[in-house]
Amino acid sequence: MIKLGLTGGIGSGKSTIAKIFEILGVPVFNSDIEAKKLYVTDSVLKAAIIEKFGNEAYLDSGEINRNFMISRIFGNKKMLEDLNSMVHPRVKLCFDNWVKTFSNLPLLIKEAAILFESGANTQVDKTLLVVAPIELRINRVIERDKLTREKVIERMNNQLSQEELIKKADFVIDNSGKVSVIRQVMQLYDTLLAK
Repeated sequence: MIKLGLTGGIGSGKSTIAKIFEILGVPVFNSDIEAKKLYVTDSVLKAAIIEKFGNEAYLDSGEINRNFMISRIFGNKKMLEDLNSMVHPRVKLCFDNWVKTFSNLPLLIKEAAILFESGANTQVDKTLLVVAPIELRINRVIERDKLTREKVIERMNNQLSQEELIKKADFVIDNSGKVSVIRQVMQLYDTLLAK
């Protein structure tokens, strides 16, 4: 079995690439979605967050208080690192259990926005980076998330640059619209399964 880590900067289109792999029958573990679930369902994580950030971290409904948490970690690198140090080990454990359920398959994908930054790249055999021109990425995120240009750039600045990621990745898919992403995914799929 090959575990492929899929990443890319905000607006690069990694979710699109993940969907193509899913159409090919490859299960995809979405780290961001799983982390959001764990905020609510993982009692160990919940207790750690409340201990660090206080009871305001959660709403009466049991959901994470996103506005409060964003206000605490935004612009505070230490608080963000603290939160990540609580969340990432729980996501890793969740991923390890998920992998066991697909042990008979030749290829699995772990999609993570901060694959390298979180150290999640050590959980996979190979890494795939999705790239696109900066302006295209900015416009995609403005359209998708209804954010201002400044907010998008702010988020981009919290991630490794595309150039840094290219140096770290084993494979790169160009999602600029100039080359067929389906063809690129198919070629990579064939390459990985031929090994």
